[in-house]
Amino acid sequence: MLTKEKKQKVVTEFRTSEKDTGSPEVQIAILTTRINELTDHFKSHPKDHASRRGLLKMVGNRSSLLKYIGRKDIKRYKEVIGRLGLRK
Repeated sequence: MLTKEKKQKVVTEFRTSEKDTGSPEVQIAILTTRINELTDHFKSHPKDHASRRGLLKMVGNRSSLLKYIGRKDIKRYKEVIGRLGLRK
């Protein structure tokens, strides 16, 4: 579960301006945090298929946001994936 404090920390780390809470970078960072937490959850609960569906939806949503940033500004895209460690 993503607590309010954890979410606020992620938002302050990835925001582009002082009042930014919804830019694609922030959304991708929040989704990545939630995806990582769910991945750990599945190590102890392998048969939780309802949550697995939600995980797949989050991965798809993150993928769309990454494609959007890649189309708009490749420099921002590379910075985001570098900071989050998404691509190898």
